[in-house]
Amino acid sequence: MSHSIKEIAAALGAEAFGDIDLRVSGVAEPALAQDCDLALAMKPDFAAGLPDGQARAAMLWPGADWQSLGLKAAIVATRPRFAMAGLSAMMDPGQGYASGIHPSAVIDPSAQLGKDVSVGPLAVISAGTRIGAGSVIGPQCFIGTDAVLGQECFLREGVKIGARVKIGDRFIAQPGATVGGDGFSFVTPEESTIERVRDSLGDQGDLAAQSYARIHSLGSVSIGNDVELGANSCIDRGTVRDTQIGNGVKFDNLAQIGHNVVIGDDCLICAQVGVAGSSRIGRNVVLGGQTGVSDNLFIGDHVITGGATKVLANVPAGRVMLGYPAMKMQTHIEVYKGLRRLPRLFRDVAALQKAVSKSTKTD
Repeated sequence: MSHSIKEIAAALGAEAFGDIDLRVSGVAEPALAQDCDLALAMKPDFAAGLPDGQARAAMLWPGADWQSLGLKAAIVATRPRFAMAGLSAMMDPGQGYASGIHPSAVIDPSAQLGKDVSVGPLAVISAGTRIGAGSVIGPQCFIGTDAVLGQECFLREGVKIGARVKIGDRFIAQPGATVGGDGFSFVTPEESTIERVRDSLGDQGDLAAQSYARIHSLGSVSIGNDVELGANSCIDRGTVRDTQIGNGVKFDNLAQIGHNVVIGDDCLICAQVGVAGSSRIGRNVVLGGQTGVSDNLFIGDHVITGGATKVLANVPAGRVMLGYPAMKMQTHIEVYKGLRRLPRLFRDVAALQKAVSKSTKTD
């Protein structure tokens, strides 16, 4: 499918220049662009690759001199990176799933499917499930008993939705994502070594063999609207109440959300983040890649953690955290600077000791 420069600019709320009737059918980096592509030269550094490609049109930064770049047409957006969201949606060819219900899909007669729902090969939809209009259930997906999905949801290959999970509109789940697995909840008949360590900060006491009893997950998972779940990410069901995910939350790949966790609206949860059970996360929080959050903690609104941060205590709203254990980013940087100075400090102390030793012998 092709679009004219005029059509694209209008859809993005951007300005169009030059031959606005010129049509493009794809996007590409400047040096790799063909004459049918819209080159993405949204910074002057990127535009340096235009002579190596064949693009006749490009998306440029505000104030760019498109004619001097040898282009026939240009699109200029106030915030080019944001415009990429709309542009990529227009140009996305999709996954090629066929519409309708594939004959190999297994759908319980009591399941309710809205208008224009598509179900792919080998998908399983259990009893009592309700799926909103326009949703796409990809190949080999599983949807458990009495689960609810809103309108225009899109489940990629192999997504698993557990029993009684409730999901809002426009949910997107990437391949292998799982919602509604049981929480990691086990208990010992007597005080465990872990409990002793928490109380003593190190002393385990008498070591004895211990076995673990499983606590079943009686709750489920409730997810708001416009949530996206990355590939192979998991959200566990609650022990008694539901694990809760707010509106607009975006998860990267391989995220793990434990039982009873509550996440507020519009958070970004990056790759390999782990949030332990019963922690609460506010609105507009960004957890950088490999952030770990211990159990039963609270993270306030607008908190940002850097990559590999380990949160072991509550974090007030608005903080930027880094390190293990997590501390204010500015404090962490000062600590890191101090660590880098340690070798020099040790050399200076050794030199002083040597000087003092010589002085003592002389006296």
